[in-house]
Amino acid sequence: MERKAVAAYVKDHPFLFVIEDGRVAEIHPIGSKKDTCVVGEIYIGKVKKILPNIQAAFIEIRPGMECYCALSDAKQGFFTCKAGKKPLCVGDELVVQVKKEAAGTKQPAVTANISLQGAYCILSLTDQALGVSVKIEKKKREEIRTWLSECADTSFGIIVRTNAAALTKEELLLDIRKQEQSFQTLLDKAKTRTCFTCLKKAGFPGSAALLGLNEETLTSLIVEDPNLYESFRSYLESERPKLLDRLMRYEDTLLPLHKLYILEKELERALSEKVWMKSGAYLVIQPTEALTVIDVNSGKAIAGKKEQYLNINLEAAKEAAHQIRLRNLSGIILIDFINLSGDDERKALLSAMRAAVASDSVKTDVIDITKLELMEITRRKANVPLSEAVRKAGIKK
Repeated sequence: MERKAVAAYVKDHPFLFVIEDGRVAEIHPIGSKKDTCVVGEIYIGKVKKILPNIQAAFIEIRPGMECYCALSDAKQGFFTCKAGKKPLCVGDELVVQVKKEAAGTKQPAVTANISLQGAYCILSLTDQALGVSVKIEKKKREEIRTWLSECADTSFGIIVRTNAAALTKEELLLDIRKQEQSFQTLLDKAKTRTCFTCLKKAGFPGSAALLGLNEETLTSLIVEDPNLYESFRSYLESERPKLLDRLMRYEDTLLPLHKLYILEKELERALSEKVWMKSGAYLVIQPTEALTVIDVNSGKAIAGKKEQYLNINLEAAKEAAHQIRLRNLSGIILIDFINLSGDDERKALLSAMRAAVASDSVKTDVIDITKLELMEITRRKANVPLSEAVRKAGIKK
């Protein structure tokens, strides 16, 4: 697979597009409005309310900005000021990290299990597990687990990322020790700071998109704007030096980068409700606050026979998987396919969907097909969906 990343301005805003085999697979707006909190930022917050009936607390991270926090995510945190003897009390001040941005009517969500994400590993404060990405080949995964035995004395949990597959033992352990030092420095800093202090900003806006890219499969990172290019170069020099040789500056003034790859049209398609497929069938994608519904329609496709419906559904499964990743849809996703009949067809469709979502770096589970013939899918919530990210950045659709 040929995978490249292209950073360019579209609608007067910088975006990072991930292109796989000539097709846009991911779209990431770079940066957001200054008054929003961003996933990954770390604050000293104050507990304002505790609601035992919903097992939640509301923690203020900025004056007037209260965030939802599950009680299970708060009781074992790093406290900078304790207001009472209970595990969590109103008035407690503790270090929290934004794990979900505000979406629709929902407030941002934070957790006291703060983590630092690097290119090769993730360190967490309260989860003491030592784990390795399941996307690393099994033999290599077991080898890395053996290496992690040397980190048994650590006070942090460690998850080794897919990108670490190409590292030597020395390189991985060096990266882990570097992350541990950064984590300890952050906690020491928290002890001397006041409430509402932002201990860690989200960093270079393009870094979050780059973290999910596999170093072994990325062939090039093409950037047009000179200031954006310098930002990427500075970030790669300090955090991802192995990608520096793939960073390229695009300088053709006659054909801008967004025109070369038709990026404005790609963005419009990714924000539209209807998605046409080669067969003439189409998908209708409708996100709601609770879940996302994808409806498969035969459209202009010539259908009628059982085999034709199956072919349309198999094409729709691949396209739906692509759109889920492209639009960064998450949570509960239901897909209404057309004219399902028989267990064999359902099994074929489930198998096709599981194969289609396997390349997604975000954990995606294809559960089953219900009695109402709806395919159930769950995808881990990370950043907000593309449509919400575009809105937050103030970009006109």
